[in-house]
Amino acid sequence: MDDMDVQGYADARFGPVRESFADVVRAQPGTGAGLAAWCDGRLAVDLWGGYADLARTRPWQAGSLVQPYSVSKPFAAVCALRLVERGRLDLDAPVQRYWPQFRAPATVRHVLSHQAGVVALDRPAPTAVFYDWDALCALLAASPPLWEPGTALGESALFYGHLVGELVRRVDGRSVGRFFAQEIGGPLGLDFAFGLNPAQQALAVDITGLSEEFRAAGRADRSPLYQLAMDNPPGALDADVVNSAAWRAAEIPAINGHGTAAAVAGFYHALTAGRLLSPGLLAEAVSPQCAGPDRVFGGDKAWGLGFAVKADGYGMAGLGGSYGGTDTDGGYTIGFVTGSAGNHDRVDQLENVLRSCLGLGQLSAEEGQ
Repeated sequence: MDDMDVQGYADARFGPVRESFADVVRAQPGTGAGLAAWCDGRLAVDLWGGYADLARTRPWQAGSLVQPYSVSKPFAAVCALRLVERGRLDLDAPVQRYWPQFRAPATVRHVLSHQAGVVALDRPAPTAVFYDWDALCALLAASPPLWEPGTALGESALFYGHLVGELVRRVDGRSVGRFFAQEIGGPLGLDFAFGLNPAQQALAVDITGLSEEFRAAGRADRSPLYQLAMDNPPGALDADVVNSAAWRAAEIPAINGHGTAAAVAGFYHALTAGRLLSPGLLAEAVSPQCAGPDRVFGGDKAWGLGFAVKADGYGMAGLGGSYGGTDTDGGYTIGFVTGSAGNHDRVDQLENVLRSCLGLGQLSAEEGQ
């Protein structure tokens, strides 16, 4: 296979999208990428290209599964929101109602909207704790919040999935990975999972480009809290860790969902089509619950219940360049997943080409991912 080949399909009117995606794949320094978009109620773009492994011997396939980092967070959030819909979780109840050991005086809403203040552990922990759900949840429960819940916001970069997932487990009995597979991924045919089985691991894409230079660029101009939130436990930005079988088999729902671009775009299409949440709860979930400076990542942010919210839509970007979301004004959903860690210029470029094909204006610099 020529590593510049692009597989999949795009409707005739999206020919420029295919050409632009081919340029992106051609420029990928490591493993490849996937792009998908739903427009007018159907999957209009589903493309992939490049290689799935560091050695560049295994071509990226339709079913190749890539870790898109924080793109995973809304997938976990919707599991909890399904339980809110059923009256099993109350958004404004204290977390302690469901998780008595939890120290922070936060509500379920605070947790879902990154206002709980539990963004870093209060003691050093080894990488191995990522693979022990109960141990990590015990550390989180014992950690004091770094601000009074509800008074500020800051993305719980590594732990959001455990905070949300433990609420799911305590009221439902299933892990968030099992809940998602049985109630969302399986019924909708979405190739996205938390905790890969051996067959899924055979389809996993190697994450490349997690160099010290990449990590240093990510730390530049960040708050002191960023390093505390990202480096303990260590390993989330270490290729040897995130490409290991142990990592892929674990459920680390804030960052280690694995899926295809079609699954990411399909997830957002299912949301907009009313297949996952009622219109009322979806409207609440994608409305700002808080807005202002993010104490972990810096810059201004508006959070819904698991989603980053913008004036024209909602979604979630992931470290390394992946993205999934809905443009409510344009009427499309999009998923971009990449195995080569970099910035979000690639998906911004692709989305702008898509928008041109739809006769829409270009995203401004502020509207990019």
